[in-house]
Amino acid sequence: MKLGIFAKTFDGNDPETVLKAVAAAGFVCAQYNMACSGLPSMPEDISAAQARAVSDASDATGVDVVAVSGTYNMIHPDRAIRAIGHAKLETIARNCAGMSTGLITLCTGTRDPVDQWKEHPDNNTPEAWRDLLKAMETAVDIADRYDVDLGIEPELANVVNSATKARRLIDEIKSPRIKIVLDPANLFEIATLEEQRALVSGAVDLLADRIVMAHAKDRNPDGSFATAGKGVLDYGHYLGRLKSIGFEGSLITHGLSAGEAPGVSTFLKNHLQDGAAS
Repeated sequence: MKLGIFAKTFDGNDPETVLKAVAAAGFVCAQYNMACSGLPSMPEDISAAQARAVSDASDATGVDVVAVSGTYNMIHPDRAIRAIGHAKLETIARNCAGMSTGLITLCTGTRDPVDQWKEHPDNNTPEAWRDLLKAMETAVDIADRYDVDLGIEPELANVVNSATKARRLIDEIKSPRIKIVLDPANLFEIATLEEQRALVSGAVDLLADRIVMAHAKDRNPDGSFATAGKGVLDYGHYLGRLKSIGFEGSLITHGLSAGEAPGVSTFLKNHLQDGAAS
């Protein structure tokens, strides 16, 4: 596995400055965010020069840009806001080749009108699912046009809130463009060790053919998020299950401070080495 981090963990609005910080902290790849280029995360426009600067920074630092964030609320209750999101997704997709990346990470969305990461009771309605299918069809059309893949992530607060729903989406859309970003800390809030392991194993097995990226953060005993290695997640089990399906993609940590990054790099490297030796 290639060890990486959210580029946005580090300050800076110049891609080479940010990717140098990624490398200095011990990572070889990054999930990029256009904020690291001094733009909005979902900009209305990206110039060819701005896209090329990301690719040039990757070459200069040796940090592979394995994905770029394209998150917007795909099932926002206001259709006009959804349409704006689609347009900005196309801006990202159009420039992926210039940035030397072929994966865009998405947010499957929520009915909450303010926070795309906040749970809403209407997320589990047939209407929300219908709107997600329509949004994903639009996104897949964009992805086909620009030859990029789309990474969706099961998250408790979003409409795709389980591995089962992620599998359902894959099966209903029937596009090879839809890939999975797996974050085990997004599969539970509070769970016993046995329950946690069962959830992680079940998700890996169900989604094995589509997992292209794995995330690395953690959960505190009270259910709040924690930095990888500082919580209750069984990393030996998680990484072992990924290895068991032959996963060789990127392991991307996030939800941490820049100051914590070198320590998390060491923690994850040690777990990967322990697994290789066992």
